[in-house]
Amino acid sequence: MAESTMTSKGQTTVPAEVRAALHAEPGTRLEWHVTPDGDVIVRAKNLSILDLAGSVKTDKCVDIEDMNPWSS
Repeated sequence: MAESTMTSKGQTTVPAEVRAALHAEPGTRLEWHVTPDGDVIVRAKNLSILDLAGSVKTDKCVDIEDMNPWSS
């Protein structure tokens, strides 16, 4: 298990093995989530939604309102 220490300014260094596993490079944004039971999930945001453009081929068009699962 990797660990790091937090400074008085709230900063820490992400351990090298974690950076390698996440393919994190300088400038990679980290997204932090605290679960109801107190666990912390950290995700590296190293892809933009724009990076996925064109990755799925389809002729189907969907209205934005139809994408909202809470509408209807």
